[in-house]
Amino acid sequence: MNYGLCSLALFSTLLRASAFSRSSVWRSSSAASTYASTSTSLNSVPSLIVFDLDNTLWTPELYQLRKLARNNQLPVAHKDVKLFPAAKEMIMEMKKDGKYANTKFAVASRTKSVDWAHDLLNQFELKEWLDYVEIFPGDKKKHFNNLKRSSGIDFEEMLFFDDARDGKYGNCELVSAMGVLSVHCPNGIYEESIWVNAMSQYKEWYAHKTPGTIVEWDGSVTTVKPTDPNERFRGNVQFINREKRFGFIQYGGRGTKDMFFHFNDLPYGDDINEGDELSFTVVTARNGKDAAANIEISKSDTDAGDLVNMHVFSMNLPFVALLSNGYKTLETRNGTMFVPYKAGTKMLLHAGQRIYPDGDRHIDVMKSGGLDDDEIKALKSLPPGFGKGMAVAIVELGETFETTLEERCDPDFQRKVAAFGADAGMRATVIRRVEYLKRPVKVSGRGGVFKANIDKSVIPDGWLDDDADNDGGSSDKKTGKSNT
Repeated sequence: MNYGLCSLALFSTLLRASAFSRSSVWRSSSAASTYASTSTSLNSVPSLIVFDLDNTLWTPELYQLRKLARNNQLPVAHKDVKLFPAAKEMIMEMKKDGKYANTKFAVASRTKSVDWAHDLLNQFELKEWLDYVEIFPGDKKKHFNNLKRSSGIDFEEMLFFDDARDGKYGNCELVSAMGVLSVHCPNGIYEESIWVNAMSQYKEWYAHKTPGTIVEWDGSVTTVKPTDPNERFRGNVQFINREKRFGFIQYGGRGTKDMFFHFNDLPYGDDINEGDELSFTVVTARNGKDAAANIEISKSDTDAGDLVNMHVFSMNLPFVALLSNGYKTLETRNGTMFVPYKAGTKMLLHAGQRIYPDGDRHIDVMKSGGLDDDEIKALKSLPPGFGKGMAVAIVELGETFETTLEERCDPDFQRKVAAFGADAGMRATVIRRVEYLKRPVKVSGRGGVFKANIDKSVIPDGWLDDDADNDGGSSDKKTGKSNT
């Protein structure tokens, strides 16, 4: 959902102008006549008009009312939540206009605040004008499949308004691909021009009914290229639930949703792990959602003998340097990132793009062990040529174990982590040894543990001799800085 500062500023201006009262602009005879003359000139009107709720009909988004949720209070209409100026009045006008006598109205919302949403529809006196209500978390496709089944109205007879166009939380692109003309209104339905333009565009669009068509915020029209069922995508396994035999693939840009896959769609006999690189096509599953199919697991080019496929994890400065330089001998996380990996597993260490914002508390921890400023500066620095966005070192993991806050507050533990106990994660992983790569390697970082093909020539001597598959290893090697 889009709730940027520009949207809120515009909304505040409109609030002052209309005061959300019965004397709003839609009560003026001139505005009503303008709409009436426009609507009567339209020959083709939708059979079903569907609205999103949060930031489309009203503002703010319900998840933002955290204080009310903590106090177990219901939001109050016109106080905690306000309708956009044109929304309700336009529905009322269209209900009165005989041209829309056969038009139905519906809402479709993915909000998790389901009870709140229903209660607010009653408070705003909108329920009585709505023919269908679809409010539940999940996929917008399911909302529209339910609407089609309940109403008997085909997708091309529908018109949809939503503030979120595309990306992880977008709806317009998703729904338009189903054949529904979708209207992107990132600032909500705040003025009549949004409606008038949408009705005009629907009339023109209905002549060809091209799927993937979106009426943009500026009144222009774009058509999203339909997904080629044969197009292959590439991504990495982000999550696996082996018990229920499904997982998710991270692919595309930052705004792209992770793609679901089921073990039934994996190549027969192939094992899969988090971080593995896959190629796949996208199909619509039986539940109406997108899913990966025709999955192929990418294999490293081991025959050539030039590459090695290794696990990688990312850390931000200064901690990536503290670990690479042998000072940080414990890595703590609240999650289970290292739990699946046995002691002896070797991984590459990647330098993230950010500086971790700990307020320089690590310096206080390091000084408590007697280090001076020059020593600390050296330990926080990577070698020349090594920097952000690169794989910089190779590490060997030891055991992973859970800790208590009391254990984490032990001064010796804090120095091993380079963080105070309250800042450290509950699961600690021993770093048995670490050594810088012979040269840094540019790698695209991702969350969690992922995999990358690395030229063997950058790996320090001896690290792969006892560990051809990179999952075993011995802690008796003499190469690298030992942390045990």
